[in-house]
Amino acid sequence: MSQLALALLHYPVLDRQGRVITTAVTNLDLHDLARTGRTYGISRLYVVTPVAGQRDLAGRILGHWREGFGAAYNPDRREAFSRVEVAPTLGEAIAAWRPLAGAEPLPVLTGARRSDGISFEACRELARTRPLMLVFGTGWGLAPELFDQGWPVLAPVRGRSDYNHLPVRAAAAIILDRLCGEAD
Repeated sequence: MSQLALALLHYPVLDRQGRVITTAVTNLDLHDLARTGRTYGISRLYVVTPVAGQRDLAGRILGHWREGFGAAYNPDRREAFSRVEVAPTLGEAIAAWRPLAGAEPLPVLTGARRSDGISFEACRELARTRPLMLVFGTGWGLAPELFDQGWPVLAPVRGRSDYNHLPVRAAAAIILDRLCGEAD
């Protein structure tokens, strides 16, 4: 597999009424996605929010675990957080990752309510030829404007019931396992 990055978008995402909003950065998302990403060998996790105060908050959390007391207290967490960056827009996250990836990254969108997604196998094939950035939305998912970009959409994770509203951390873990996990 070529290089793989994740982007956790806090804007543009939807609220439960389908309005485009900005969501808040959460400590739990940062911790869980950083650790999950490190476990599956992602190159970077980009936390994307246009709100300066939210970027500052994410920076303080990262600083605690990279250089502060937390770095000495939990070196494994320091290692996981070493791959996290904060960006104001998805475009800036892609631009930041481009030189690290060594080629033009292809965003691959995710969405639980999508029916037009490519299979996990097709996504693995894409990843063999170019760097991918898996894009996850907070709130109630990515805003429609992102799907108008012509980027591939990954088939949603589905359970055995008609209920399909996983937390973003769980969806990311399942998707990374299907794309990067050990084969049975």
